[in-house]
Amino acid sequence: QVQLVESGGGLVQPGGSLRLSCAASGNIFNIRAMGWYRQASKKQRELVATIHSGGSTNYEDSVKGRFTISRDNAKNTVYLQMNSLKLEDTAVYYCYVDEGLRRSWGRGTQVTVSS
Repeated sequence: QVQLVESGGGLVQPGGSLRLSCAASGNIFNIRAMGWYRQASKKQRELVATIHSGGSTNYEDSVKGRFTISRDNAKNTVYLQMNSLKLEDTAVYYCYVDEGLRRSWGRGTQVTVSS
């Protein structure tokens, strides 16, 4: 069983920045990737960013150049630095860890971008 705890969400003005953190703990054997999904109200969940075990990253097109995903392997922690935030970034952000055989999810943290 893997536990994921997100933090760092909150209210921010358009153009502002926010940094999300996600710490994984529990019975973790082999992490292939960690990353972030988000789900806006009444919208489909979408993949925002992923960082793989080899260090490569992937981003959803709308966040490229604005968001940066990083990790601290020693702490099993993944971060999402979000800059130049837009209204459409408002969503619940969910951390995930992919171990190949299973995928675990956090409970989410709310990010609200509003003027």
